[in-house]
Amino acid sequence: MDLFDRQAQESAPLADRMRPRALPEVVGQAHLLGPGKLLARLIRADKVPSLVLWGPPGTGKTTLARVVAHETSAHFEPFSAVLGGVPQLRKLLQAARDRRRRGGR
Repeated sequence: MDLFDRQAQESAPLADRMRPRALPEVVGQAHLLGPGKLLARLIRADKVPSLVLWGPPGTGKTTLARVVAHETSAHFEPFSAVLGGVPQLRKLLQAARDRRRRGGR
């Protein structure tokens, strides 16, 4: 970690600094993320399919997406349907198609 990373991390909001980064740190959703449950098994096996996470703000969608990205080899593109628009979504989808064509995930 360099000086700029450290300063950015220290000045980040508390919620961002405390956000779970690994599967064992996530609390809740035991029916999906508990020991032996479907999503937990897929994450540990690095076999997570495409996911659309839907729900009200503050329920952990972004946190879960970041944990999946951290724990697997999956490519992660943060995108908010509220903040992003159709043109940005089209760019992300085209980039995903290009990655798939090149043999990526």
